[in-house]
Amino acid sequence: MKLIVWQRAMQLFELAWKTAYVESQIDFKLRDQFAYATQSVSANIAEGYGRRSVNEYIQFLYVSLGSLAETLTRAIGLQRTCQIPQTRFEEFNQLHYEVENRLFRLIEKLKKSARSETGRPASPRMQLTANHYSRTPPLQLRITPPL
Repeated sequence: MKLIVWQRAMQLFELAWKTAYVESQIDFKLRDQFAYATQSVSANIAEGYGRRSVNEYIQFLYVSLGSLAETLTRAIGLQRTCQIPQTRFEEFNQLHYEVENRLFRLIEKLKKSARSETGRPASPRMQLTANHYSRTPPLQLRITPPL
């Protein structure tokens, strides 16, 4: 619970919950899917942290990134169908990208830690994907282009 990325993911869930259940009139099923996908982000961070190996932890962080992508897609859909206001979407979008950037940075840090312990990448699969994430930009706010 001390990880900033987990704290921000919980803030994202709180914002999604408030948006879906309190402030907006969103379709029942879509509202549940939006809230569940958002909560899945922090849940996977926590579950990975509780695993026995760094590789398992990293795998759960990747699942968390997938849930984050699903969350943004649902938010874009809600905004496009005028079920949430543009200002709320922009707030959600900013927090979403902060969580995404922090997740990428945590994954990189864990990969480096795993490599330094063994002198090589933690697993062959990680070796294949290491180059893809080695150029992750520093934490910065990225905004989804206007719809």
